[in-house]
Amino acid sequence: MSNPRPTEINLHQKSKILNITFDDAEQFAYSCEYLRCFSPSAEVQGHGHGEEVLQVGKEHVGIDKIEPVGNYAICIYFDDGHDTGLYSWETLYQLGKNMDVYWGEYLVRLEAAGHKRRV
Repeated sequence: MSNPRPTEINLHQKSKILNITFDDAEQFAYSCEYLRCFSPSAEVQGHGHGEEVLQVGKEHVGIDKIEPVGNYAICIYFDDGHDTGLYSWETLYQLGKNMDVYWGEYLVRLEAAGHKRRV
């Protein structure tokens, strides 16, 4: 299947986990922090390669609401006021498939910049 689509999206506000099941049977559990740190918005990704903005202090961020955008994405409203990233199905799928790699790289960048996660 070339373009998996979600069949189920469940936000668990207490644990701050967003679970998504795709139509190819893949299931991912995204922390709100992970989704916030990898927002597809220009504010986070910049306007080109190398312009990404390292997100710090997002350990306790939650999601206030999620709204569908057409048949291809969701807009996530984080409780820190961030709400400009549109998470397409493809973006969410790639974030899920590559979570371990992306998160590991984020932690390395965070440490290199002199920050520590406050858990």
